[in-house]
Amino acid sequence: MMSTAIAQTQTSENSARIERAYEAFSRGDVKTVFETLAPDIVWHVPGRSPLSGDHRGHAAVRAFFERFMQLSDGTFRLQVDNILARGSQVVVLCTASARRGTRSWSSAEVHVWTVENGKATAFREYQGDQSEEDEFWGS
Repeated sequence: MMSTAIAQTQTSENSARIERAYEAFSRGDVKTVFETLAPDIVWHVPGRSPLSGDHRGHAAVRAFFERFMQLSDGTFRLQVDNILARGSQVVVLCTASARRGTRSWSSAEVHVWTVENGKATAFREYQGDQSEEDEFWGS
């Protein structure tokens, strides 16, 4: 069984690692973001939009990033509202927003990360309103 001190250290390190990735993303520093991700990461986006599905590995996640930035003409933004962590799990409460033409969209989201051996191995996104998000990205 892991000692409490070791578990707390792991939790703090994992939380800080994910927070740095979001900060890097907000600066457009994709290289630093990918340094946080395991080469075989599974990135899950629910729903029925062109962005939905399981994106596996760096190449697929990079293509996913490029697609939503293309669809939003580079306007996609994430605001981190809170980060909660325990052991290998990091939960990020955030607000996503973007524009597509004359339409704007904003939604509360929950991002659940699994971090193992210093790398994010899984990402799962939960939208505040799945139907609205599917419609925004699909139209």
